[in-house]
Amino acid sequence: MTMTMVTAFASAETVNFDDMKTGTASAGWTATQTGSGSAKWSVEKDESAPSKPNVLKQSGAATFPVCIKNDTNLTDGFVEVKFKPVAGKEDQAGGVIWRVQDANNYYVARANALEDNVTIYHTISGKRVAFKNVNTKVASGVWHTLRVDFAGNKFSVTFDGNKVIDATDESFANAGKVGVWTKADSVTEFDNFTYGAR
Repeated sequence: MTMTMVTAFASAETVNFDDMKTGTASAGWTATQTGSGSAKWSVEKDESAPSKPNVLKQSGAATFPVCIKNDTNLTDGFVEVKFKPVAGKEDQAGGVIWRVQDANNYYVARANALEDNVTIYHTISGKRVAFKNVNTKVASGVWHTLRVDFAGNKFSVTFDGNKVIDATDESFANAGKVGVWTKADSVTEFDNFTYGAR
């Protein structure tokens, strides 16, 4: 079964932001937020980037800043990103979202450097509810890899190469977009955003 899942992916796409203009929002993405506040998404240079020179950076403050890849529509598949928590007093989080219906309805898996945990949630009408959580070290100022594989109502979350969560949830069965997510005042950088259909 595992072998089938590994080989069953159609071609994956990777966005590394390197061909995008710095200082502006990333082309082909909807830079927005869930809830109140003012998210600030921009493509910036970072010499520590896994693929140099550019990253996607969130440096504003909002309930949940989200950045959605416009031309995506996946029911079953995977989404993966490299992220670096840079700063934040309230939170230092980075996450991926999938089956995104709009800025208020989606699944999210995130890792938090202030809490040292990884959690999977559904967000319905802007309200986020966790359905599984695991404690694991999430270092600030370091690049990490977060991945979610999703098929039907089953989800598996991998953090830095280790599977940390297996979960089921029935909230969103339909296809949706994929993207990245932060919380509150998290200053977080993202690179090598990869996704594919199953």
